[in-house]
Amino acid sequence: MGRAQLDGVNSAREAGLAACRKAIRAASSSIRAVHRLQPERVAAFRAESETAIRDAQRALAPYPMVAHAGFLHDAEKEYAEAVLTAALVNGDAVPDYRELDVGLPAWLNGLAEAASELRRHLLDRLRLGETAVAERLLSVMEDVYEALVVVDYPDAVTGGLRRTADALRAVLERTRSDVTTTLLQVRLQTALERRVVEEAGGGAALA
Repeated sequence: MGRAQLDGVNSAREAGLAACRKAIRAASSSIRAVHRLQPERVAAFRAESETAIRDAQRALAPYPMVAHAGFLHDAEKEYAEAVLTAALVNGDAVPDYRELDVGLPAWLNGLAEAASELRRHLLDRLRLGETAVAERLLSVMEDVYEALVVVDYPDAVTGGLRRTADALRAVLERTRSDVTTTLLQVRLQTALERRVVEEAGGGAALA
C-alpha cells in the first residue's frame, strides 16, 4: 500500500470520525428535546445528525476496513435511537433500517436503547399524573423487548444486541415496578377520597 493510499485512508478516517462525533452529539440533543416536548428542536437536531451520518458514510465508503472499525456503527446506532425514540414516544410508525439507511445491527441496538429511553419519558408522565400515557409507553417497551429477545444470533452478527437487550430487560423490570406501584397508589387514593365523600354525605344526611 503506497503512501498516497495511506494518506487517503487516514484522511477518510479523520473526516469520518469528525462526522460521527457530530452525528452523536446531535442525536443526543434530539433525544433530550423529545423528553422536553420540543418537537421543532427534535426535528432540527435529527436532521443535523442525519446529515453528519451521510457525510461519514460517504467519506468511509471507499475504505470498508475503516468503515467497519466501529465508530460508524456507533454513530448510526445513536442516530437510529434518536429517530426511534421520537417515533415510539409519539406512537408513530417505526421506520426500519432501510428507511434510515443504517446498518441492521445499528438499527437493532438503536431500537433497544430507544425503548430504554422511554423510561425517562414514562416517569415524567407519571409525575404529571398521566397514567394512561405511562401505561402505553410501558406496553411499547414490552413489545420492543419481546421482539428483540428472539433475535438469537452471535454478537458479531448483531453488534452486541444480546447485551443491549439484557440492559433493556433490567430497565423494563424497574419501570414495570414503578408503574405498578404508582397505579396502586392512585387507586388507593381514589378509594380513600371516595370513602371520605361518602362518609361526609352520610353525616350530612343524619344532620
